[in-house]
Amino acid sequence: MSTLQQHRAAIVAALASVPEIGRVHDRERFAEGNDKFKQLYLFTPTGGVQQIRGWWIRRSATVERSPNLHRTANVHSWQIRGYLSFRDADATELELDDLVEQFRALVRADPTLGGVCQPGPLGGESEADGVQVVDAGPVNFAGVLCHSVVLQLKTWSYQ
Repeated sequence: MSTLQQHRAAIVAALASVPEIGRVHDRERFAEGNDKFKQLYLFTPTGGVQQIRGWWIRRSATVERSPNLHRTANVHSWQIRGYLSFRDADATELELDDLVEQFRALVRADPTLGGVCQPGPLGGESEADGVQVVDAGPVNFAGVLCHSVVLQLKTWSYQ
């Protein structure tokens, strides 16, 4: 049986393993004032300029299922949110899309996140597998125009 903390750590590790992904936080971070807040998400890509490029992870729900008397399944839903400074001339929206697709491919290749999570049942069309893109668009983040993307991932553990 794996714990919620192990699932969180495995997601953080998988996301952080994507090259040039930026700062990855194991929870939503905040600081008083835009300057201190922005510092939590600043990143300098190789050969680039410093920019907001960061991510946080939150468990948004857990559903407990009991398929039989001797086993309980916990299905954890995770919200993963990313930000990237908006620079039209640099096509940063496409750059963020590429980072998202690299993370999705990584999870698709190893849905157990290194054996930490159990595979969920294949649920047909009503159950999505892998990383889902839930929302994307521009936001004002720490006083800076940024791209934002919201991802969702479900992890499973059995007791």
